[in-house]
Amino acid sequence: MPGKSVSDTLRTPPYDEEAERGLLGCAIQNPDVVIDLALERGIKTSSFYLKAHQHVWDALTDMQSMNKLIDGVMLNNRLKDKQLLEEVGGILYLQRIMDAAPISVHAESYLEVVREKALIRSILTCAREAVDRCYDPDLELDLLVDETEQSFMNVRGDQMKQVWHPWSGLIDDAVKQINQLADNNQTMAGISSGFRDIDHVLHGLKPAEMIVLAARPSMGKTSLALNIAENIATGKGHPEKQAIPVAVFSLEMSAGSLVQRMICCRARVSSSKIMGGYLSKEQHGRLMEGADQLKEAPIFIDDSGGLDVMEMRARARRLKRKHNIQFIVVDYLQIAHCHKQSKDGWQREVAGISSEMKNMAKELELPVMVLSQLSRDAEKRDRTSGVPKLSDLRDSGAIEQDADVVMLLRRPSRYPGDPRAEEPNLAIVDIAKNRNGAVGPVDLNFFEETTRFETRESGAMDPGSPL
Repeated sequence: MPGKSVSDTLRTPPYDEEAERGLLGCAIQNPDVVIDLALERGIKTSSFYLKAHQHVWDALTDMQSMNKLIDGVMLNNRLKDKQLLEEVGGILYLQRIMDAAPISVHAESYLEVVREKALIRSILTCAREAVDRCYDPDLELDLLVDETEQSFMNVRGDQMKQVWHPWSGLIDDAVKQINQLADNNQTMAGISSGFRDIDHVLHGLKPAEMIVLAARPSMGKTSLALNIAENIATGKGHPEKQAIPVAVFSLEMSAGSLVQRMICCRARVSSSKIMGGYLSKEQHGRLMEGADQLKEAPIFIDDSGGLDVMEMRARARRLKRKHNIQFIVVDYLQIAHCHKQSKDGWQREVAGISSEMKNMAKELELPVMVLSQLSRDAEKRDRTSGVPKLSDLRDSGAIEQDADVVMLLRRPSRYPGDPRAEEPNLAIVDIAKNRNGAVGPVDLNFFEETTRFETRESGAMDPGSPL
């Protein structure tokens, strides 16, 4: 590791000695108010630069946690008991601290200065650590970029974090949302999926929710997720037909393949006809019309293979800032990576991926739909219908724990012994978990040739009919 530069050695990190003394003096004068306020605003031992001030702050917070009387005399005794009194400058320096705050009403001003200087020092620390790591001979560049960006975001997040939300403000926000729903005659608190019956159960895809869509291979989970992304990006289900930006992280399929699938799906033309060169003039026209419609949709596709979940969060964060994306699809969880936990075994890595997906939804305040594989347990348990359960989520129980919503997709026609096997277009989305609402099955139509899902009442429609 390289040594410090000359400029680093000569420069003193930013701090304000008077503000630190002032805040400590106010805390001694009015501990019940000032110490609690400081802790709420994120003030901690490292927020003070001078070692003497750190010792005084530790003593004050220790005394408060033990419900002990706080004044100059008791503080003096506490520091003496810990053999720190001389290190902080003795009783004369304690008197100087108490004299630094003639009235505790100035506490908030001192607090903000101390907090801001500590934030700047944290930024400097992150920058120095990044510089040091750049000289590491075993450097992994992508990981360095991801973790450096995350470390800077964490600095800001820690400083801006609000521990307690004012109750009156929460009530006002809830009333505002109720009035909006009532005024607009809406029944959804989130974004419409474009599928009436799914929206009826979930009341929309809500901000900060992690929605897991799970199925056995070749059941159509990618198609359903893309249909939902298309519906959102084209305004289907929105009361004003407003297009909403979405992001798709496709860890398995290429962007080109996804786009071609979406065009065929929208035009209701089988992709096999394109591959075989059997397109009629009318079908070609529908494909061009579908492509023109999708061209206007704000959809952002990232098809980077082997993407680390931290890099995914960083890319999503940038898309949120630049394009205000409101919905994310990740296809699919088991082929993402979590470098931080890759050495702890596959189950721990999957748990890390799941946790980061949930954190991404919370951080960006948008719904994240994560596709996941189901284990073979359902088919072993019941060979006739293969009805899945929550416990069939593959590789880790953390997925079920982190998810706000779990949707299990199956197609009865794939199981000859299923009571509904004679309904070839039937797809069942079993909403097996819904942290904020009801659960239950939803019937959809799935037209395999065009990879298109439809609300069940349109089952009689010819999948090749025009838009």
